[in-house]
Amino acid sequence: MKILYAGSPEAAAKTLKILLENQVQCGFEVGGVLTNPPATQGRHKDLIPTPVEVVARENNIPVFTPEHLDGACREAVEPLGCDLLVSFAYGHIFGPKFLAMFKMGGINLHPSLLPKYRGCTPIPAAILNRDEKTAVTVQSLALKMDEGNILSQKILSLDGTETSGNLLMKAAEIGAELISGLLKEASKNGSLPEGKPQEGVASYTGIITKSDGQIDWNKSALEIDARLRAYTPDPGIWCMDGNESLKIIEAVAKEDDEHSALLPAGKVIRFSKPEGIFIKCGKGQLCVTVLQKQGKKAMGYKDFMNGSRDFIGKQL
Repeated sequence: MKILYAGSPEAAAKTLKILLENQVQCGFEVGGVLTNPPATQGRHKDLIPTPVEVVARENNIPVFTPEHLDGACREAVEPLGCDLLVSFAYGHIFGPKFLAMFKMGGINLHPSLLPKYRGCTPIPAAILNRDEKTAVTVQSLALKMDEGNILSQKILSLDGTETSGNLLMKAAEIGAELISGLLKEASKNGSLPEGKPQEGVASYTGIITKSDGQIDWNKSALEIDARLRAYTPDPGIWCMDGNESLKIIEAVAKEDDEHSALLPAGKVIRFSKPEGIFIKCGKGQLCVTVLQKQGKKAMGYKDFMNGSRDFIGKQL
């Protein structure tokens, strides 16, 4: 059984690596890779391939980087003779003509407890809402976004310390094993399981922009902490310090004490050498340990305070 793997970012590359490790014992072959075109990066605008493309080329797998999934793309991919399309974080919707090339259809890895958090940012959504659990789900690819049957799923408990970055990489590992199990079964039986329809009320997520990361200090410390974790590594959270932006990179929520409870939200309260810089929130305090001034490198709170001795008492 031959598969076409579609994905682009680092997490999708991790899943691909595990699939390549499992392909012999599970009876499938990664026959080709579909990924986004190289993107310009850095001062010199060098074209940088996606992490998935890098892994594919290291393993001598044919790579396709179309701008659109059009007729030309189908003509290029079809000769591979792949039986199944496997997708994770590719970022394009597969139309009926494209899916028709695969006799076993397609499957998609989606890191949420479907039908909750359909769309492109399910992990940040779960962290923002401070959910107690989420899931890694493998679903059949449907013509409508994330509406396919659930083929395999693993529930994950959340403890309130996760970031989008580390939770996504965990989902990539778990998802690879779920997919490998499904492919092993499909290789043996000649078909995928039918799966079960999604049950419950569907919710949807959208694209996250830099402006979403602006801190509202009137929110509670727990809400701001959740926003920080949801937007780590990108786009991060920030506020204004006078005319310059200030990025908060690492912090933890703390409860109010008798003194801080009376202060206005956004007030920089105090500096504690053992702990960090304390900033008042609508309820509670944010203890900041790593931060970054506009145009500067990120630094720990002690180094930051060495160069910003007037920071305590500021109103952000």
